[in-house]
Amino acid sequence: MNTIKRCDWVTDSVLYQHYHDEEWGVPVRDDRLLFEYLILEGVQAGLSWITVLNKRAHYREVYDHFDARRIASYDEAKQAALLADPGIVRNRLKVGAAVINAQSFLKIQDQFGSFDTYIWQFVGGQPRQNTWAVQKDVPAKTAESDAMSKDLTKRGFKFVGSTICYAFMQATGMVNDHIVTCHCHAAASR
Repeated sequence: MNTIKRCDWVTDSVLYQHYHDEEWGVPVRDDRLLFEYLILEGVQAGLSWITVLNKRAHYREVYDHFDARRIASYDEAKQAALLADPGIVRNRLKVGAAVINAQSFLKIQDQFGSFDTYIWQFVGGQPRQNTWAVQKDVPAKTAESDAMSKDLTKRGFKFVGSTICYAFMQATGMVNDHIVTCHCHAAASR
């Protein structure tokens, strides 16, 4: 029997396995997708990622496919409708943060030309290749995620603590944190 070796945090969930194998750690340069990850990582604060992953398709639907321009203009009525929607995490602070973060995201795009240009500067424009032997060696935050968090906060973003920023860096392939025995490690290193 040939079993695929994955990172230890992956469960038996097919959705989780697909996310790990096809998305997590793959470098993302598309601004819309970067924004989606930033919002969803903030939503995850205090929850498990699988909870958010199970709701992601609905988030895409009700958050206008993470169109930052649309989200930046969400008024009180739209936010109230979101808070009444059981298909998302109904947390007033997190819903409000999405609007504030969209507004801040647009300012960064205006200033830097793209969010991609801005956010990838925290790793020098290239993915960091780590070689963790076991999951417990993977840090929850780094000097780079500290710097990212500090700068995003200064620019008005919410739910962007260092641990959230590091999870964002992992998800978007800014760092390769697949453990070395994971079947995805080598592919992410290319």
